[in-house]
Amino acid sequence: MESVGNLIVYAVIAIAIIVFSVLTVTTRKILRSATYLLFVLFATAGIYFQLDYEFLGAVQIAVYAGGILVLFVFAIMLTHQPGRDAQLLESRRRWLGILAAVLGVAVCAYALFSHSAMCAATLGQIPDFDIAQLGHWLLSTDKYGYLLPFEAISILLLACIIGGVVIARRR
Repeated sequence: MESVGNLIVYAVIAIAIIVFSVLTVTTRKILRSATYLLFVLFATAGIYFQLDYEFLGAVQIAVYAGGILVLFVFAIMLTHQPGRDAQLLESRRRWLGILAAVLGVAVCAYALFSHSAMCAATLGQIPDFDIAQLGHWLLSTDKYGYLLPFEAISILLLACIIGGVVIARRR
């Protein structure tokens, strides 16, 4: 009975993530979009908590929902008048964009389903590891470590914030 409850909670959180993600990119008010992004980040933390990764969920809330989103709102306030609606984009190539989006979804679906079939075929061959090993693998500087891309993204975010401040000062 407990697994049915977990499945229902997962489905509710997944639907919330999908709905708020779509609202984030389709709304015309930029502060409302940032608020929807906040809901997506909180729902993602909910998935981490459901998987019993309390530390990762807390980091998701503290760093992304707390820190990064505050930086986004700060950059929005500096560079944009938040009360104005964004103008509707008009393009003759709208169908090309829709076609590219559909092709992107098809490629992602193919990758997801082919990978899940491969994982199901090799389910008995997965080695056991703990969170300490996973953290070491993710933040190592070895061949397959992710520390360098993580730092590159943080420098990119810093450059975006500095660029926003420079643009705001020119006005």
